[in-house]
Amino acid sequence: MLKQKLKDFKLILASGSPRRQQFLKELNVDFEIRLKDVEEIYPDHLQGAEITDYLAKLKAAALEDTLAENEIAITSDTIVWHQNKALGKPKDYNDAFAMLQSLQGKTHEVITSVCIKTAAKADVFNETTRVTFNPLTDKEIRYYLDNYQPFDKAGSYGIQEWIGLVAIARIDGSYANVVGMPVDKVYQYLSKFA
Repeated sequence: MLKQKLKDFKLILASGSPRRQQFLKELNVDFEIRLKDVEEIYPDHLQGAEITDYLAKLKAAALEDTLAENEIAITSDTIVWHQNKALGKPKDYNDAFAMLQSLQGKTHEVITSVCIKTAAKADVFNETTRVTFNPLTDKEIRYYLDNYQPFDKAGSYGIQEWIGLVAIARIDGSYANVVGMPVDKVYQYLSKFA
């Protein structure tokens, strides 16, 4: 359905995330992966969705001179926002352990911003999902880190993995957003685009 609407356009996904790639495959659209190295640094005064909006736009700006007239680029950024602090991807095992210790037994927000960029314009939107963790023991956290190695994930966890089955007490909002992209919003936006 979306594939037909986008037949005159070439869709570019600027993400190495296998989860985001899988989402687009499940939408049954043709796309190309185009990666640009972008240093994910943002001004200190930004908070929550301001951070992810900024980084999604920064990633889109890196593609600016490579986009043809008929190309639509999708960039995105996800953070876990907890106690007024952004938790991105962990630096190492100890950082991941500390993140999960801080999240266990509490509620946090997963914020993803998406930038849809053409040669002419860039539009950004974001989605926030509240996630509540059950309490976890240090042993359970180590088990998860040792067996699933979620070091490429914001907040050091993948909700679609073991930890999502045993530790998530509640989700308020989009599950797909927590996995990595608010697919329903991307679909709606691209449907209007064509």
